[in-house]
This record gives sequence, C-alpha cells and structure tokens, in this order.
Amino acid sequence: MKDYQKGYWQGYWSGSLIGIIACIVGLYIGTYARPACAQVQSWETSPQNWRNSEQNWDNNPQKWENSPQNWKNNYNNYNSKDGVYDNIGNRIGYETMSPSGVINYYDNQGTRKGYNPYGK
Repeated sequence: MKDYQKGYWQGYWSGSLIGIIACIVGLYIGTYARPACAQVQSWETSPQNWRNSEQNWDNNPQKWENSPQNWKNNYNNYNSKDGVYDNIGNRIGYETMSPSGVINYYDNQGTRKGYNPYGK
C-alpha cells in the first residue's frame, strides 16, 4: 500500500469512529433529555414568588384560616363550602383563598398540596 493510500484509510476510520460516537450521543440526548420549554414557568406561577410561597403566612397551614382544626375546613363539617372532592364524591381536602387571591389546596390533614395563583 502506498503512503497516500494509508492516509486515506486512517481518515476513513477516524471519520467513521467520530460518526458512530456522534450517533450514540444523539440517541442518548434524544432519549433522555427533556425539552427546555417544559421547565420554563412565569414568575406569577412560581413557588419562589412570595405571593405563592408556603413561607408566606397567608398560605401557611399553621394560620387559623387554613387549618384543618378550623370548623370551616374540617372534614366532619358536611356543610363546608371549602371541601374538595374526587370524581366519586369522596372528600380529598379543602381549599382556602389568601388575601392576595391565591387559592391554596390542602389535604384533609392540613398538608398544602398545591395552589392556583390566579384565584377563581
């Protein structure tokens, strides 16, 4: 084999190896990577926003208005308008509204499960 032919085969194999590695990396990224747009959220809906945070006293379950011990939120109060029910009709929790308009969702034990920053 002549010298110029050796260089051709070296380039061929190194180019093929780079192509194989790029293909494997592309498959990995395509399989396991999550789209960046799914991770973006506005400041209005972010739990880091003080208005939505559980650290804010208005959203805290320790506050009497949000407590399950408050008869208005209590599981045993069948006339409660704050109850949250599943599709079968079982009570799964209650909701309260903070003075800033954030609706907080709690389970029957008083653990905050979620919020709606926009109100009703």
